[in-house]
Amino acid sequence: MKDINTMKATVLTAALPYIQKYYGKTVVIKYGGNAMIHPDLKKAVMSDIILLSLVGIHVVLIHGGGPEISGMLKKLDIESRFVNGLRYTDKETAEVVQMVLAGKTNKDLVGLIGQLGGKAVGLCGIDGCMIQAKKLEGDYGYVGDITKIDTTPIVNAIDSGYIPVVATVGTDCKGNIYNINADTAAAEIAGALHAENIITLTDIRGLMEDVNDEDSLIPVVHVDEVANLVEKGIISGGMIPKVQSCENAVRAGVKKAVMIDGRIEHSILVEMFSDEGIGTMFLP
Repeated sequence: MKDINTMKATVLTAALPYIQKYYGKTVVIKYGGNAMIHPDLKKAVMSDIILLSLVGIHVVLIHGGGPEISGMLKKLDIESRFVNGLRYTDKETAEVVQMVLAGKTNKDLVGLIGQLGGKAVGLCGIDGCMIQAKKLEGDYGYVGDITKIDTTPIVNAIDSGYIPVVATVGTDCKGNIYNINADTAAAEIAGALHAENIITLTDIRGLMEDVNDEDSLIPVVHVDEVANLVEKGIISGGMIPKVQSCENAVRAGVKKAVMIDGRIEHSILVEMFSDEGIGTMFLP
């Protein structure tokens, strides 16, 4: 039986081809769900990101923070209201979104990466007018529709040796602040960066034919199949914006988009450093 050191060496050797494949390339990770709330999972995700960075992969971490926003609104006695799955965002709520995402949530993640031995810098879409937006059509208040991504702040952070941690708050560069869907922002940023891969952490295994049967996982979806899967009802509800974001990223030139189970520790490493991977992969 192999001793533990030999097993470690075997694992590292097996990972080498994948490290070579991604070396110097950009990988966007959209972070949310249980992986963002559960302390052990949170630590595992940040450790994975640090490891990827240390082996020469340019990781960009995009995060939301819905539960934290809802919690702060409740403390401030402001009603949380949703329209078609999107948080209705009046001026007051927009200020809370900015405070929570760009302040507490973002800096907590930057701090945790630092505690675990990594180097990160916190950014939000307001910085350098990075995520430019206008009001989304419909009665959503200050929910943003992205009009332009300026990747300069992200690229500068990577070039300086930092992991960019991006809060998805947008601006029209005239003083208005917009609440931006994190999945949408991650896809737009991945496309603008010509990323090799975008990985979305979710609370399920991936896209399944039967949402109640985890063994019905669909491992590969070509983007031309998405409309048919929506029509069949296989993609429905809250899964629609996540899948559409993956589709949009691939159509924007990202090599592949992957939706994986963020409840599994080190799922990012399993996805990137194995042929099988996990979750659902979206391809051109």
